Amino acid sequence: MPIRRIISKQLGELLIERGILTQRQLEKALMVQRERGGLIGELIVELGFAKEEDIAQALTVQYGFPYLPLTNYEISSDIAAIIPARVARQYILIPVDKIGNNVSVAMSNPLNVQAIEDLELLTGCNIQTFVSTSSDIKREIEKYYKDKE
Repeated sequence: MPIRRIISKQLGELLIERGILTQRQLEKALMVQRERGGLIGELIVELGFAKEEDIAQALTVQYGFPYLPLTNYEISSDIAAIIPARVARQYILIPVDKIGNNVSVAMSNPLNVQAIEDLELLTGCNIQTFVSTSSDIKREIEKYYKDKE
């Protein structure tokens, strides 16, 4: 297991610190999340409190996660097959590359330590994370997993 950077901050706190979100907006998003579930980053965007790009940029600047725009990125179906469709949809992520025992994954919220731990257990590989927007990832998920599950 790689030594993981300790990330104690939640996405909402990070966005407040960077002036993208107010405390009141975060509380509203968390209330919506309690009522109907969903990923906090997606709810913040859905509620119109921030743009996907704002969230991706905040994660890139704050933690140094590299940003990977998926628009012109070609993912092979062998690579996509590393992670089941159900898991990709649940965490909004997609594998983009595998070199040796390292799998590179594009995800909208790389602060989701649970997702990364699940992927490591599932694949038996070290997971390296890149940031992409939810809509880019969802488009790729539909492209590569459309006939799965």
